[in-house]
Amino acid sequence: MSAAREDDRHGSGNIISGAAHLYGPTVQARDVHGGIHVQAAAPPRPPTPRQLLPVPAHFTDRVEELAALDQLFQQRREADAQPLIVINGPAGIGKTAFASRWLRTHAAAFPDGQLYADLRGHTAGGPASPGEILSQFLRAFGTSTVPGDLAEQASLWRSVTADLRIAVMLDNAFTAAQIRPLLPGGQGGLVVVTSRRRLTGLVMDGAVFHRLRSFGAAAGVELFVRGAGEGRVADELPAVRRVVSLCAGLPLAVCLASARLAARPGQPVAALAEALTPDDGRLAALEVEGEGTVHKALNASYAVLGPQAARLYRALGLLPVPTFDASTAAAACAEPPAWAERQLDELVEANLLEDIGPDTYRFHDLVRVHARERATATETAAARERIRRRAADWYLRTATEAQRLITPAQLTLPRTYAHPGRLPVPFTDDRGALGWLDARRTHLMAILRMAVEQGWHATAWQLVDAMWPLFLRLRHYELWIEAHRIGLEAARDDGDREAERQMLNSGAIGLSAARRTDEAAEWYTASLRAAREAGDRRDEGQALLGLGGCHIEAGRYTEAASELDHAVRTWEACGYPRGVALARILLGEVALAEQDLDRAVHCFTLARQGLLAVSDPHDAARALAFLGRAHARTGDHTTGTAQMREALEVFTSSGAVHWQARALEMLGDSAQEQGDDPAARDFHARARALYEITSPADARRLA
Repeated sequence: MSAAREDDRHGSGNIISGAAHLYGPTVQARDVHGGIHVQAAAPPRPPTPRQLLPVPAHFTDRVEELAALDQLFQQRREADAQPLIVINGPAGIGKTAFASRWLRTHAAAFPDGQLYADLRGHTAGGPASPGEILSQFLRAFGTSTVPGDLAEQASLWRSVTADLRIAVMLDNAFTAAQIRPLLPGGQGGLVVVTSRRRLTGLVMDGAVFHRLRSFGAAAGVELFVRGAGEGRVADELPAVRRVVSLCAGLPLAVCLASARLAARPGQPVAALAEALTPDDGRLAALEVEGEGTVHKALNASYAVLGPQAARLYRALGLLPVPTFDASTAAAACAEPPAWAERQLDELVEANLLEDIGPDTYRFHDLVRVHARERATATETAAARERIRRRAADWYLRTATEAQRLITPAQLTLPRTYAHPGRLPVPFTDDRGALGWLDARRTHLMAILRMAVEQGWHATAWQLVDAMWPLFLRLRHYELWIEAHRIGLEAARDDGDREAERQMLNSGAIGLSAARRTDEAAEWYTASLRAAREAGDRRDEGQALLGLGGCHIEAGRYTEAASELDHAVRTWEACGYPRGVALARILLGEVALAEQDLDRAVHCFTLARQGLLAVSDPHDAARALAFLGRAHARTGDHTTGTAQMREALEVFTSSGAVHWQARALEMLGDSAQEQGDDPAARDFHARARALYEITSPADARRLA
């Protein structure tokens, strides 16, 4: 019998007219007298909604973060408040999988249902409307007629859920306004929101926040191995670790990389690592057919930025520095700091920048690649150069201002700026200036390398010159030497002979301080030759001073004294009293080494007087420390200790860590000579701890 014929067997015939068959409760009449009662069975109750997404089979780790979410949930329940938890993080970080896993572990706490909705926060069609989601949720609980007005829908939703214990996952949210109408009624519900944006506006609704972080190396390797197969990669674990590193701990990127490898059975992991290494091709290498890719996800996040935030995003992508502050952002875009702060806030809210400290921001590594790609695709070559040059000039101008505050007595070579700018510098005194130089030393080196790559030779050597106080006070020897090798080449390419001599002298001081004495002597000799060719007596004296220091380091005291005496005569002839005083410090060191203590005291005294006369407090304190050590060696421990302590106070006040260590070492040596072993151990331990920061070789020597 056909389906239609079968249906006819259960229908009622139309006995008034026609041949139609009627189904369900039916009233059929021609004349009606009296009451009619129609009773129909209630529609079946819909099943309890269990809409949570399945957890991906490759879900890995997150143990500590799952526990942190447990704690947030418990705190909200103890406070008798409906939990509203926002899980945010950049695209591809695994928010949906993480939230699904956590909610499934708590499913038993919500027996009346678990609902899921994708709010489509970053899709081409635009975000889902709250009314669309409310209709979906109300129908899931059996509401057959849904009001058309959003306020009525929200009111009905709160009524339906007032006494229910339900969990609601709102995935891919875009704004707080999307969320508020979807909050259920009563205190028995839980709402978990995931978003690429911070959604800080939900603070007013009692939300608590959890920011999902990138995977660590071990978890990233585990995820990759699960996707590619343990047997496939067992012999290439170093290459696997390299791939995971290039994916920067982003789970989506790791999954795509392992999928790419799985689709190429003959490809070794090392070849995949090679394909991912260049920044320019990394996002393209993470494309897998039919999958949501990192590139698409980042494009979607970028597409919803305001035009000014998008402009800053592109600009920051062009800079080589690892972190940013508002001043750098403002300089790169030639805008005031207040403008930069607003755009940075928008980028943080969109989880395209991480806020990692007071006025400090950074990109996730793959986001940085995307930002630079957008800049390359959007900005002209000339615009890209302007952005980079403005940032370089900001660092040069700020470092030069720091140099002026820290070493005012020292000659500063002229500066040239393509974009001078007028942003305020972020410090007001020499200690703050030194702190800025030290905190930004990796930035300054990155800007220096960029200047060389761009062919801005004058900017490169001028930046090295401006970093001089950093090297002099804090003794980062490797950076000191690398910077001056770059600076020397840049000065030569710029054709500036004075700058070349400056780089030779300053670089040689670093080589000598790092105990690379022979190489330092070569640099000083080249500087001496260049100074004499140029007829520059001041630079000639500097080279002679340096050669004298090299002889001291090698224990050749007679040769040292000869070079230093020559430096004194040269500087006296050209009227450079500061140089004369600096040479006398080294002559005093020669006298100390030769046990001529009266001559040492005399030299250090003259040096200190000369340096105070030219307002050079740092070098005057150096002379005072040596003077105190010389007095202690003569047996005048009271005077000597007081002078060394006074010098230590100056170094501590200015933040000169290396010279704090030198003064403490001298105090320790003097205490030991007096037989005060506890004090000697204390001074030496403090000195060694400071040397560990600035000069590990000195720390080993002291140990």
